[in-house]
Amino acid sequence: MAATGDKSVLFVCLGNICRSPIAEAVFRKLVTDEGLSNQWSIDSAATSDWNVGCSPDSRALNCLKTHATETTHRARQITRDDFLSYDYILCMDESNLRDLKKKCSQVQNCKAKIELLGSYDPQKRLIIEDPYYGSDDDFETVYQQCVRCCKSFLEKCS
Repeated sequence: MAATGDKSVLFVCLGNICRSPIAEAVFRKLVTDEGLSNQWSIDSAATSDWNVGCSPDSRALNCLKTHATETTHRARQITRDDFLSYDYILCMDESNLRDLKKKCSQVQNCKAKIELLGSYDPQKRLIIEDPYYGSDDDFETVYQQCVRCCKSFLEKCS
């Protein structure tokens, strides 16, 4: 749940071990590098409960490490309170978006603006594909998309 900062963002994917923890780590590094970390609450979550408590996929961690970006995140499932406390919930694909909108419809006074993270991509790649069954190159593609999208999101929200 969002705790500190004036603005809050929650990144969401299916299992919270590949795409959303990469996006969270990328965004956290961006706001830290810009000296804005005290203005943001940042986290990530899953639509499913499959990986609750797990560390991100080792390939995601290796990709982040390659780019001098770290995370200590543990997977968690999105909660009802997340819809009430976060300003933005940014997800990775249409399936995530459908799941989130369905969950949100069951929450009274939903505060969060729910969008695809890819809607901020200057290269117009709307969907951030799940790299889980792919290669290291697929994780790098996710990382690069997240960098572009997170930079653009930060610019629009600052």
